[in-house]
Amino acid sequence: MQEFVILVDEHNNEIGLMEKLEAHQKALLHRAFSIFILNSKGELLLQQRALNKYHSGGLWTNTCCSHPRANEQTIDAAHRRLNEEMGFDCELTEKFSFLYKAPFDNGLTEHELDFIFVGEFNGIPNINPEEVNDYSWMMIEDILLDAKQLPNKYTEWFKIILNQYVSHL
Repeated sequence: MQEFVILVDEHNNEIGLMEKLEAHQKALLHRAFSIFILNSKGELLLQQRALNKYHSGGLWTNTCCSHPRANEQTIDAAHRRLNEEMGFDCELTEKFSFLYKAPFDNGLTEHELDFIFVGEFNGIPNINPEEVNDYSWMMIEDILLDAKQLPNKYTEWFKIILNQYVSHL
């Protein structure tokens, strides 16, 4: 099934739809979301992307990232993808949004207006192996240190989003 992203301007006004891979090839700004799930100990749930992903396979990132579909509210898309990737759902709160651009070595670029959602979950994820290879719970301070020492272990967008997240705490 072809996936489409919602192209937007810097003010989140919709300007069209485009196939996801093409939007990443052309580095066009599109709507996205990133989810940070914390447990009651304050640990962040990380996912290791499935090895077969078309980019950044095997790298560690925040709990879930994706794009809303046409005529889908971003919060609804966040709940949908959290369940599809991590096998659970919980209450999510939108914290902030920001623009970023992250090019990859393979010619693709993430250029997103990213909406950040935060939730709490204390159970065991039921990961979808087509999307997620593994998961881990880590304190944010430990992730920041690890990402500084081993930057190639993490997705480019996660390093950007994590710094934005910490600055908004």
